[in-house]
Amino acid sequence: MNHSCKRHAFVLGALALLSSTGAKALEVQAGDWKFTANGNVNVHYIHSTCEQHPEAIVTVGGACSVDAGGEKNTSSVSNGLLPAALVFGVATTQDGYDITGTFGFYPGISTNDGGSPNLQQDGSALGTNVALGTTGLDVRQVFMTFGNQDIGTFSLGRNFGLFGFDAIINDMTLPGVGVGGAMSGGAPANTSLGGIGFGYLYADTLAQMNYTTPSLLGGLTLTLGIFDPLEPLLQGPATAEGKPGFHGKLAYKLGDLYFSSSFITQTQHLPTGQDYTSSGFDVAAKAKFGPVDLLGSYYTGSGLGTTGLFVLSDDGFGNKRDSDGYLLQATYTINKTKLGLNYGVSNLDFAGSADRAATPNLLSKNSKVTGGVYHSLTKNLTLLAEFSDVSTKAHDGGKNTSNNFNVGAFLSF
Repeated sequence: MNHSCKRHAFVLGALALLSSTGAKALEVQAGDWKFTANGNVNVHYIHSTCEQHPEAIVTVGGACSVDAGGEKNTSSVSNGLLPAALVFGVATTQDGYDITGTFGFYPGISTNDGGSPNLQQDGSALGTNVALGTTGLDVRQVFMTFGNQDIGTFSLGRNFGLFGFDAIINDMTLPGVGVGGAMSGGAPANTSLGGIGFGYLYADTLAQMNYTTPSLLGGLTLTLGIFDPLEPLLQGPATAEGKPGFHGKLAYKLGDLYFSSSFITQTQHLPTGQDYTSSGFDVAAKAKFGPVDLLGSYYTGSGLGTTGLFVLSDDGFGNKRDSDGYLLQATYTINKTKLGLNYGVSNLDFAGSADRAATPNLLSKNSKVTGGVYHSLTKNLTLLAEFSDVSTKAHDGGKNTSNNFNVGAFLSF
């Protein structure tokens, strides 16, 4: 398999979490073209105990709290951090160039009629989890690549972003649930939070154009690119942006050691006329010592926000809020069973004294600890159980806590 096809196969495998199961994608050769298909189906029972006397905290994603019905304990049967996936790929070599195309379709199993599979309506009227409902289809990937070992690889289309990617793709809860998120309420989305907003920001899927160098110095690669600028989630009316967003990533692999660092920056133009520049930087490292796998990641940003890209990133008037966070993880594999523990923290600061006065109950800190057991019943089927203890704190001293337990199965192919 040539250099670009190897890279393509790795991306498909990682995003479908095939690396943890040893599964192989379906491959069909038709003339000069290779067609592949892989994916997963995952289903979990999630039981959450939510804060019974919740503090009002301005946040997006956090410890769950009782809803209007006043129910402290909640149950759901749904996807976890990953939706189900069906990813199709094509690859060929023409005139010395390796060319690929990818289409990734990600359905959920929760009833979801809210339009976006992960931005569900709030359930205050008819609700969503009712009879005659249906699930949502999330089209996360539509992209092409072309290049070769000499010139590197160009990637164009909709794909996962560079910033924060290594944190989430190496999160042990990827086949599981982690923090329950919307799965702990009456209007579940297609996915849980895992460690999103509790140690790292969601990389998201972006319309982008990137270039990756050939392997340098025995395993070093550099990726640089532009992406379609994102509107802050709670900004209000959309505004046109004069410049694209920019991101890049440096990655190095040597045996069982891996290191990466990425950056992201984008100019935000608010409906009120103010402009500000969002920027972020992260580092991630992982190492393997026999049956032990260690992971550490850290991010920091200004005007970057928390949980998702540019969520709560300013005070509404162009004054930037700083944020940072980290994830620490250790796993130990015994035969076919992996035991894991991770701890994550995300912090958000005020933009200034005016922001403090206007929003005293702004999120200050999200933290969580997750313990998990992951057993490979077969090379394609993993049975798992997790427990997560979750805390959300505000700057004014308010605090919500919750926990969730989940048990389920992850089938990859």
